[in-house]
Amino acid sequence: MANFFLDNDDLRFQFEHAFDWSEIVRLTELDFEAPEGFRSEQEATEFYRDVLENVGEYVANEIAPKAQIFDERGCSFADGEVSFCDELDRIFKELGEMGLYGLTVPRELGGLNAPLSVYMALNEMVARADVSVMTHFGFHGGMAMAFLAFAAKEGSVETDGKSFGKTRFDREVREIVEGKAFGAMVLTEPDAGSDLAILRTRGVERDGRWYLTGEKIFITSGHAPYHFVLAKTEADKEGLEGLQSLSLFLCRRFVERDGERVKNFEVARIEEKMGHHASPTCAIVYDESEAELIGERGQGFELMLLLMNGARVGVGFEGVGLAEAALRLAREYAAGRTSMGKTIDRHEMIADYLEEMESDVRGMRALAFKAAYYVELYNKLELYERFRPPASELERQRLKKRIESLKWKARELTPLLKYISAEKAVEIARRGLQIHGGVGFTREYLAEKLMRDSMVLPIYEGTSQIQALMATKDHLLGTIRDPQRFVRHRARAQWRMVASADPLERQLGTLENNAYSALQHIITRIAKDKLQTVAQRPMTDWAKAFLKDWDPRRDFAYGLLHAERLTRLLADMAIGRILFEQAQRFPERREVARTYLERALPRSRFLLDEIHHQGDRLLARLANGATRTDKEQAA
Repeated sequence: MANFFLDNDDLRFQFEHAFDWSEIVRLTELDFEAPEGFRSEQEATEFYRDVLENVGEYVANEIAPKAQIFDERGCSFADGEVSFCDELDRIFKELGEMGLYGLTVPRELGGLNAPLSVYMALNEMVARADVSVMTHFGFHGGMAMAFLAFAAKEGSVETDGKSFGKTRFDREVREIVEGKAFGAMVLTEPDAGSDLAILRTRGVERDGRWYLTGEKIFITSGHAPYHFVLAKTEADKEGLEGLQSLSLFLCRRFVERDGERVKNFEVARIEEKMGHHASPTCAIVYDESEAELIGERGQGFELMLLLMNGARVGVGFEGVGLAEAALRLAREYAAGRTSMGKTIDRHEMIADYLEEMESDVRGMRALAFKAAYYVELYNKLELYERFRPPASELERQRLKKRIESLKWKARELTPLLKYISAEKAVEIARRGLQIHGGVGFTREYLAEKLMRDSMVLPIYEGTSQIQALMATKDHLLGTIRDPQRFVRHRARAQWRMVASADPLERQLGTLENNAYSALQHIITRIAKDKLQTVAQRPMTDWAKAFLKDWDPRRDFAYGLLHAERLTRLLADMAIGRILFEQAQRFPERREVARTYLERALPRSRFLLDEIHHQGDRLLARLANGATRTDKEQAA
């Protein structure tokens, strides 16, 4: 039988070797002292592998063959209720029966207590079978872990140091694990997408209870029993503004009133979409809907960011799964389609397409596993610190420093992963369709479905442009605040480029140097523009204005213009480093690294050239406060 885990050598390699399992397992199993836990790393990892093998077989034989059915029948909406087609209902019921909704949930709450990295590898396989199934699936286990993360953050988790005790949200988590419920992240509103500070949904407190009023749109699985809702709290004497005015609420779809079970909010409609037809995208209306504050007032954006960052890593794996499906479909078609006396996979241009698609998928997957590892490790260490506080102040400080380092690495890689995985998924699906030629444009093959499904990846859970802006701002601010660190990294890249005895490392050094050259050029240009504005202020203000008073929206214009170009450079550099590290440890991976670096280097030179020579004219026009269209209309 087909198996999406066993047939994928690269996925198995990343699962087995992308990182050291020993620490993840030890933290997950609380030093192997949990009453019903595993007693060794080997015992645990064998279980994880068994889970992935079983899921790999299930999705290959039960979900993938029905992808077109899900696309055609998907879900429907009538009388305020969302319904799945019978085939989807059966799939989601069986996924629950397999215990997968509680894969990462502690055993004490009915889960399997597996690490996040296992869950993400599983998501890639489900996405390869059908991304819309994966999307709704993710709003089960992912939301269960969100409940636990919020409980841990607010300190409402009881523990004896050897097991996960009672939490504030036990009932909700158990319902999700048992397949009786799921959740939804509720952020977007009409006219308020990426700019969350202008949300209009209000949370009002009366007599010790909270009530929500407002409209939300584009809510994935919005018919969920549990909503995590971001809303503005009423202004008070503290004068909360912008993101500080946002609070996070748990809003249940059904509540008890006067002894009756009634709807607490309305699902107004589901969207008619280009793709993802098995994943309902809902519009929601809250009208004095009862809600429960999570965390503290004004802490909403910070708490929702925990969910959003996890979801962005999930989308990274989703993009890998879809790209893997597109690659395999194109490769199979090309190997069977004869033209001009040979199969088209032997034609030079098609062979080049297929090799680049494969190289990109492997690079995306390597980055995805590395990002998931950092996210998991810092979260696990934070929980471990709460359950088992360090014995000494020195140990506590060391642990705190390590957690902060891991958080920064996760923050650095997450937007790069979300950006490159989403963009490459679209690119690979597009090339896959092209390889199919005319039949790719028909519904006879899945190529057109994969193309349609891919188009939302650069949009939801933070657009590609938002990811690029986040990555660019972090690197620019980091370089400005710690220029010595930048100089050290640039020097190391230049040494690699010219002095390493390993040709693979020289290629990596060149790629790194191109990325750092782009970053240095942008910062130099920003500094030049900043000096011009500083010179207009009194001389006594110069030091403060240049060293401290930085406004990313005002002062980083040149960097923001080139944010996507810089992000592509940074993503290639991150992937190149990961693949080179793996090649050093496993010689059989040198060809994977070499192929990726050979293709990344010309891209980096082109992007660097664009950054050096484009943008001045556009920035000048924007600075004058008028677009070309504005001027033409005025004329």
